[in-house]
Amino acid sequence: MSLGADLRRAAEIIDSAGALFICAGAGMGVDSGLPDFRGNEGFWQAYPPIARLGKSFVEMANPVWFQQNPKLAWAFYGHRLNLYRRTTPHEGFRQLLQIGENKPGKYFVFTSNVDGQFQKGGYRTTHIEECHGSIHHFQCVRPCSDTIWDARDLDVIVNEDRFEAREPLPRCVNCGNMARPNILMFGDWAWIAARTLSQRERLARWLEIVYSTDFPLAVVEIGAGEAVPTVRNQAEYVARRLEARLIRINPREYQVPDKTHVSLPLGGAEALDGISRRLRGE
Repeated sequence: MSLGADLRRAAEIIDSAGALFICAGAGMGVDSGLPDFRGNEGFWQAYPPIARLGKSFVEMANPVWFQQNPKLAWAFYGHRLNLYRRTTPHEGFRQLLQIGENKPGKYFVFTSNVDGQFQKGGYRTTHIEECHGSIHHFQCVRPCSDTIWDARDLDVIVNEDRFEAREPLPRCVNCGNMARPNILMFGDWAWIAARTLSQRERLARWLEIVYSTDFPLAVVEIGAGEAVPTVRNQAEYVARRLEARLIRINPREYQVPDKTHVSLPLGGAEALDGISRRLRGE
């Protein structure tokens, strides 16, 4: 089957759906200009100072740095926080939101991205689960309590030449100890999961409503790879449980479980634009 035929089939599935389950991995943000951390080479290209240190993404995304070298830890996360704040979500975000808002059962987003791009793109905060947390929320490093706070009014200034964050570094609002992003890192036993668990409960309730009202569900998965398959697993699980069709958008790892689903070997923006055009009859 040709790519054009697959795009038409994806549009037909979405058009006939009564609700939309959106599952997004890191590839969703690439078309907005966000870096692709695929492999060490991609990570080091985005962060030359870390390449000089010879540290991989897995090694850097570890809470131990907030104790061993907090200026380096906050340079890494502060740079990303500032990047995400100034990034504009690509047109595919708007197109997908418009489709979801017009469904009787609306939509829900499940994403491993910590960048807050769906919220920035106008999606309802009550319809998003960030399974790995959010860089826009902070917590205590220890932690001294279960407090998670919004970081929108806090700035992290990074010396890009030396790749270290400048004082004052973010501090816990309760005890004054070092703060960190409320993100699930590697080897992380101190992540406060309460915010994500509340989101997960809302997702479970939404899926129950979709199931009980018998809304046909379309699962749209975008930019979710196999290296950390959390998003892919969730998309396949929900599609199987609710007997929904899965549309997998991925330029490289685009294979689907069987022929009842649709595989689109494209980037997120291109695929969503192609689907939107066909929904409009173009």
